[in-house]
Amino acid sequence: MGLYGKEAIMPNPSIKDEETYQALRDEGYTKEKAARIANAQANPDMHPSEKGGRAEPYEEWTKAELYQRAQEVGIDGRSEMSKDELIAALRR
Repeated sequence: MGLYGKEAIMPNPSIKDEETYQALRDEGYTKEKAARIANAQANPDMHPSEKGGRAEPYEEWTKAELYQRAQEVGIDGRSEMSKDELIAALRR
């Protein structure tokens, strides 16, 4: 055991903002999610606290666009799906 009853935590060189990372871990975030958020906050080109929501709703996408997105995320059976089925699968 290290100082004050906690184990010593070695800095991880892949974490860009160790203080934010540790605060998120203390709140219960997974290591992976805490690292992504901490690194995004340390990057001046990213704004992780800003809400997204810039994409059109899936209903406004073409079937080809929905198919491409389904392919990107690896949805099985996408070639047999209708537009409504693609939307439902993407939302799951």
